[in-house]
Amino acid sequence: MDVTGTRAITVDNLLKRYGDFEAVKGVSFEVGQGEVFGFLGPNGAGKSTTINMLCTLTRPTSGRAEVAGHDVVSARDDVRRNIGLVFQDPTLDGYLTALQNLRLHAELYGVESALVLPRAKQVLQMVGLWDRRDGVVQTFSGGMRRRLEIARGLMHSPRVLFLDEPTIGLDPQTRRSIWTYIRELQEREQITIFMTTHYMDEAEWCDRIAIMDAGQIVALDAPETLKAGVGTDRVTIQTDDNEAAIAALAADFGVEARIVEGHVTFGVAGGETFVPRLFSEFSVPVTGVSVSRPTLDDVFMSYTGSTIRDAEEDPAKARNRTMMRMMGGARR
Repeated sequence: MDVTGTRAITVDNLLKRYGDFEAVKGVSFEVGQGEVFGFLGPNGAGKSTTINMLCTLTRPTSGRAEVAGHDVVSARDDVRRNIGLVFQDPTLDGYLTALQNLRLHAELYGVESALVLPRAKQVLQMVGLWDRRDGVVQTFSGGMRRRLEIARGLMHSPRVLFLDEPTIGLDPQTRRSIWTYIRELQEREQITIFMTTHYMDEAEWCDRIAIMDAGQIVALDAPETLKAGVGTDRVTIQTDDNEAAIAALAADFGVEARIVEGHVTFGVAGGETFVPRLFSEFSVPVTGVSVSRPTLDDVFMSYTGSTIRDAEEDPAKARNRTMMRMMGGARR
């Protein structure tokens, strides 16, 4: 999507520091009006911290950002009136009904009383929950609760809807169902959607994604463009000696490989034509092989040197995530 026209979000060198720890390291980007824009990266990459700054929940250390035309520092109330936010952690009142949760939200946002029920009916119908409007939320499934939270975020007709890990903890089928609803909502409401995720399949629903790692944006473009930029297929082999295989790949084929999730992985142009050479010319026995087209995980690996899963398991990244959780409640 072309973002040179109307911009829903403008971010310029936004930085958040907690003591000596930089959670977000001077990111800059723009989001076009009506775009579905995603932040993809491992837990602890700085995605939620960025959203918290854009939603005025956390004050930036430096830099500047505007949401719906309003500065996130000097015009916080205006920003809040123009955004909806679905948090990573559930925030519904489980003892209230679906409709009561929406009425409470509408009251907090000053929605005219005469408009509350028609709007509640509209958004509940959008997410397929109108028939369950009088159901107590604690009886709902995880997917139903997530859909209700999205409906609640739309109650006051925001211009930008923020979704922080909107389908975390849900099974793949439910995730796909919710994203079908989200896309339909975006087209019907004509709003901008800004979401974070560490699920590869979820990022594919976005018009553009920014890949974030260790507080920085390392790549930003449409998913297909990013994948095409990798330029190689991913080949994964199983051997009895991974280190020997990596050394042999470099010596025999000039290929740089690494161990990913216990297997030797490398990129080559034309993976399917490379495999026969592997079996006929390779000096290390291969017990299994697979070839796949470039994925967003390959994009992430090409820019960071690791997969998202490996990044989440890395001890240094784990320390960063711990620090971010400790600081996440700090409000300045």
